[in-house]
Amino acid sequence: MTQHLPIETPRLLLRDLVDSDGPAVHAYASDTAVVRYLDWGPNTTEDTARFLTMARAARETVPRTAYHLAIVLGSTTRLIGGCRIEIRNFVSSHGDIGYVLATDAWGQGYATEATRALVAFGFEGLALHRIWATCDVDNHASARVLEKIGMQREGHLRQHVRRNGEWRDSYLYAVLEPEWRAGARRD
Repeated sequence: MTQHLPIETPRLLLRDLVDSDGPAVHAYASDTAVVRYLDWGPNTTEDTARFLTMARAARETVPRTAYHLAIVLGSTTRLIGGCRIEIRNFVSSHGDIGYVLATDAWGQGYATEATRALVAFGFEGLALHRIWATCDVDNHASARVLEKIGMQREGHLRQHVRRNGEWRDSYLYAVLEPEWRAGARRD
């Protein structure tokens, strides 16, 4: 299993989060619009500090199973969001992804670009066979991102997450390594 970080795309750099990213992470993680469909947030400064501590611990774990990455706009080096990929099962070679962007980075294709690179890292760098993601059924923008990167909707998870005391449904999306390879050749 080869791992290659940071990950560069035409417009973005995906790199490990570091403690000095705290203010930028907190800016989006405390924004109610950003976390509207997520099962965490809006963050307090303590929540963000705990998250960065957890990301550092995950980075130092051997073998590493979780990659919490900053999404940095390459032309400006400004942190515009975060993404993660986690190996959930080594034997079955599957993992999941997640992503979040600051509101001023929405609608510009950055989520698609970052998640496409994250999936490539999962298959090529982590030797995964299956990568999956979930999104709230009302988060149409996130569903479009997952579909654009070649994931297929596999299911509707009823009352999957609890958000502000309310049970929310999620869609389950996934892509298999052979499907991704076939799609990557067409792109």
